[in-house]
Amino acid sequence: MNYYGIIIGIGAFFIIGFLHPLVVKSEFYFGKRIWPLFLIAGIICLVGSISIKEVIASVLLGILGFALFWGIMELFEQENRVNKGWYPRNNKRK
Repeated sequence: MNYYGIIIGIGAFFIIGFLHPLVVKSEFYFGKRIWPLFLIAGIICLVGSISIKEVIASVLLGILGFALFWGIMELFEQENRVNKGWYPRNNKRK
């Protein structure tokens, strides 16, 4: 039997579950100006993905890389959600 699909599905579930609160907290503490770090981390993950021969690790790094790219868009959307009052604003941040 091949368990790759289940393992990758669980990994994708946890990656997405980890990145959503990371985006919310990143926007709260740093604002959308942190997006270049998400871009760099995503590129590093994709380079790692094409460099690794282990299938599961390669696929999970690819998923993480593209999830980080998606996180860039979500940072900007999160700012809109904060402006609408759906999430708290960090008044200590300028």
